[in-house]
Amino acid sequence: MNVKQLELSRRTIAVAAALIGTVSLVIGAHAALNTRAIDAAKAVTTEQITGSIGQSSRLALVIGNGHYPDANAPLTQSINDARALSSSLRKNGFDVDMVEDATKDDMVRAVNRLKSRIKRDSVVMLFFGGYGVQAGRESYMLPVDAVIWKESDVRRHGVSIDGVLDMMKEQGAKAKLVVVDASRRNPYERRFRSYSHGLAPISASDNALILTSASPGKVVDDGKGEHSVLVSEFLNNLGKPGSAESVFNKTRLAISRASEGDQVPTVSSSLLEDVHFGEAGG
Repeated sequence: MNVKQLELSRRTIAVAAALIGTVSLVIGAHAALNTRAIDAAKAVTTEQITGSIGQSSRLALVIGNGHYPDANAPLTQSINDARALSSSLRKNGFDVDMVEDATKDDMVRAVNRLKSRIKRDSVVMLFFGGYGVQAGRESYMLPVDAVIWKESDVRRHGVSIDGVLDMMKEQGAKAKLVVVDASRRNPYERRFRSYSHGLAPISASDNALILTSASPGKVVDDGKGEHSVLVSEFLNNLGKPGSAESVFNKTRLAISRASEGDQVPTVSSSLLEDVHFGEAGG
């Protein structure tokens, strides 16, 4: 090999080496960009997941039953109450499932829908307006297709409030809020040989807050307004600052004073932390 050929070979090798180096740099830069893109995507995904975990879900099941075949007249207030409360709760960040004039199947399906959506950080609320009956020291929400002739029919056709609370507990709800406006004189009471008026005490165990329209065993008559006394006061206090427990207690006091003690709602609480209805609260 002569000198010219040797120099040409060296130049060829140098050019090839330079090309290889350039390609390597391009590949390296591309890989770095891909890595950054992947890391950025991971960061976004992590942030989204963390954000969703950090925000408590707010779920509400609202049931308003008004048209019972055995009743002399429909409970128009119950339907109005359910609609107004649903609207207010949605404004306060709740995902509301509202059911009107629910049959037993409707109520069972609604409870199952609620069950499937409860998470460990969920604040869950149940509202029932309609006829309620106690049987075996337990309170039941009655569907509009209930056929009640004896106490065992209540357990067969009704939906247990304590049972719904137990379901919320089993699903791990963060807090359980219950408002029951069902302490009415119902059309079935004369059919029972032994009968107790009103609702049975509802136990607020395991981070629960419960409001009923009257004391256990007591009944109240509906007024002439668009909404029941309980829901009217509840809606009035729902828009004011304060915890859920404060809203419940203010409602109880307002009704007790306005009725001069004739109607005394019951509040039962076992909350372990403050729960608020507004977006800013927990």
